[in-house]
Amino acid sequence: MRWLLSCLLAGLLLLGAAVPATGEAIAEAEVDAAIGLWRDSAHGLNDINCSSCHQDSQTKAFVAHPTQESCQSCHQQAVDTFLLGKHGIRLLEGQTPLTPRLARLPMQPAALDRQMTCNTCHDVHAVNTLQAAVDSCLTCHKDTHSLNYQNSKHAQLFAADSSLPRPSSMAVSCATCHLPRHAVKLADGTEAAWVNHNNTFTLKPRDRMVQEVCMNCHGVEYSYNSIFDDALVEANFDQPPSLSLETFDLVRQLEARRTAGE
Repeated sequence: MRWLLSCLLAGLLLLGAAVPATGEAIAEAEVDAAIGLWRDSAHGLNDINCSSCHQDSQTKAFVAHPTQESCQSCHQQAVDTFLLGKHGIRLLEGQTPLTPRLARLPMQPAALDRQMTCNTCHDVHAVNTLQAAVDSCLTCHKDTHSLNYQNSKHAQLFAADSSLPRPSSMAVSCATCHLPRHAVKLADGTEAAWVNHNNTFTLKPRDRMVQEVCMNCHGVEYSYNSIFDDALVEANFDQPPSLSLETFDLVRQLEARRTAGE
């Protein structure tokens, strides 16, 4: 492994002048830092080495900036769903990546030209899922709903997990609601958690969020009263819902009549 890292390091330094967009050579210290991040990451701990991402599977040529195609070799489901959402659909259609500048919602001025790829949210070497769950979102999004997340009960639950290597099942982040997780059974009988990276999936119709996310923690009435309360959504669910949908009153009345007739 050390020999392979040394070879890749040499390749990076030799090709560095042509690699970065700035045209500057990659400093050895920068490469060392990347390797240091990788070594303690989920990739490093599972022997996913530099060549797994930085080498073309067909030609074996060095790839300076891996795309979603490198990720897809291991994370097929994650990439497939990413390409179906607003973040990735342009790539699926063969266009240039989406940038916040093209968004209709308010975005952070410093992020307007960031290209939406796997690497935008997931640190390319550290693979930090805590960062991807909240910080990556707020790096771009500046709408009221997003900014109010930090004032919510959900954010308090997430903060309690901040010392962990990845969010636990008790944490509620931006990703919890907009990139929901699903338990699946693999062909070998083992269970795994898949993340639906289609960031558009739970947005419309609005009650899809209830089924896919809210009811994992809340009751059906609480969930519907919350998701259809526009002011509460804007405030990022910073308090219990004040909306009371008439549908549930009608259901209770019907149940009362049915029970009385028994």
